[in-house]
Amino acid sequence: MCTACACDTAGTGSARVETGTGSVYRVSGMTCGHCVSTVSTEIGKVGGVTGVRVDLATGAVTVGGSGFSDEEIHAAVDRAGYALAGTFPVAAP
Repeated sequence: MCTACACDTAGTGSARVETGTGSVYRVSGMTCGHCVSTVSTEIGKVGGVTGVRVDLATGAVTVGGSGFSDEEIHAAVDRAGYALAGTFPVAAP
């Protein structure tokens, strides 16, 4: 949970779409810039990740790079205090 704004972090499961620019995940519970920063920082620590772009409005998180697994991204999102959403309503970029 975001300690800065006490965001709700409900949601389980994961969703991933491969795109030409990276893998897109949907993260639930982000409501502010602090949430975005926390998620970006944790995912950025995963080996092989070269960039992270977060769309707060949709919850879409685009992860660039190679050599990382869904499990590593899931663990990073968990460490940040959020959850990968079980559905993926966001169109791939």
